[in-house]
Amino acid sequence: MQSICFTLLFVFCLSFYKTQNLDFRILRTLNKNDMPLWDKGMKGLSFSVMPAMPISVVEIWYSGYRNKDEVMMRNGYKSAITIGFAALSATGLKYLVNRHRPFKDYPNDITQRDFGVGPFSFPSGHTTAAFATATALSLSCKNPYVTTSSFLYAGFVGYSRMRLGVHYPSDVLGGMLLGIASGLLTWKLDKAVNGK
Repeated sequence: MQSICFTLLFVFCLSFYKTQNLDFRILRTLNKNDMPLWDKGMKGLSFSVMPAMPISVVEIWYSGYRNKDEVMMRNGYKSAITIGFAALSATGLKYLVNRHRPFKDYPNDITQRDFGVGPFSFPSGHTTAAFATATALSLSCKNPYVTTSSFLYAGFVGYSRMRLGVHYPSDVLGGMLLGIASGLLTWKLDKAVNGK
């Protein structure tokens, strides 16, 4: 599964310039019309990723510690590795790809609603972090309610980045794939090393 995610991510890196027109049209639709209350909620949702990452890691680890469950404690460590690897990979790709933010490329069409962003767009770091966290929670807990709610949350984070005008849809899709692949890769490597 992670090889499929990495392959898809690689294909997106090579082809998103070809899909720029479609990317722009979708983004323009998601970004149009001011909705102050909704947009304020989207800013809050985007920001919520920052505390959600460490809280989920600590909760997974503490759940293992409290129940004397070594596997769950190790899942806490794997979750931290997943999120760290995903964040570093997303940052590296941003500087490697050098894609400008959509509000820079289309200042007359895309409204920037989040002003605390860097210059580069691909992949979406918030979306990467949200999907890495969702994947880590899902692989740790193996509970359908946790999985569903985690991935719904991550999907809304991706939407928020487009609504705020700071990412193209392909940035969000790239972040989604990178976040999921980071979790799957971490768990697979742990299984190869520890056999569990």
